[in-house]
Amino acid sequence: MKYILALFFCAAGVEASLVHAHGFWILPSSTVLSSPQFVTFDAAVSNDPFHFNHRPLQIDALTIHAPDGSKVNPLNVSRGELRTTFDANLEQKGTYRLVILREGLRAFWKEGDQPKRFMGDAETLFKSVPDDAKDLKISEMINRLETFVTIGSPTVLETAGKGLEMMTSIHPNDLIANEPLTLQFLVDGKPAEGVKVEIIKGQTRYRNNRSELELESGKNGKVTITLPEAGMYWLDANFSDDKVSDTRVKKRDLAYKLTFEVLPQ
Repeated sequence: MKYILALFFCAAGVEASLVHAHGFWILPSSTVLSSPQFVTFDAAVSNDPFHFNHRPLQIDALTIHAPDGSKVNPLNVSRGELRTTFDANLEQKGTYRLVILREGLRAFWKEGDQPKRFMGDAETLFKSVPDDAKDLKISEMINRLETFVTIGSPTVLETAGKGLEMMTSIHPNDLIANEPLTLQFLVDGKPAEGVKVEIIKGQTRYRNNRSELELESGKNGKVTITLPEAGMYWLDANFSDDKVSDTRVKKRDLAYKLTFEVLPQ
């Protein structure tokens, strides 16, 4: 049993065990470029956005969508002790979307006094959890992590209509400090009220105050903000409901993470 659980944690990625304590992100070396070229990306799980201080992020589920809808393979992938790095050759004009989407069931329980946890598919989960498991809590999970890079002029972004997603009144690669920005959060393609949102500017280790912005979406799924400083930002949005795909599960946890850049005026 212990071997099976450990195996599934490795396969699902380190965020399975760290999602409540650490943030995970992908950071591009550039978000806006005038001509096609290579871009390098860092990916990690850490206490502070964009500071490598905990674990590398697994990118086995990474997809890089080109402006024409084709897929781009990550190159020169290297996983170190604190971060994963990779390159992408961006050859088309327009906006590239990088996304890591993870789905499955997450469970927590006790065997005697020992806490146990699991992330994986439903079939394996219900075979793995013992009949006498104590304090068993199971939830369905859809986690989406994104960042965008634009070559030349940005292209229109479309949503997938699954899980928690976000649309912006201004393209994510066109954001300017001190300009009002409206974010709309969607659950399964529909505006969602009550999405909890946190936005943090990078380099928190150099500030006495993290200065995080905490928000909650209204009835139309929207929040309006103004970011006063240029820099790299990390957005973390979360929502829960009961629209599960497996009747044996009562709760669905949705998460959306975004790395984006705000440029000076």
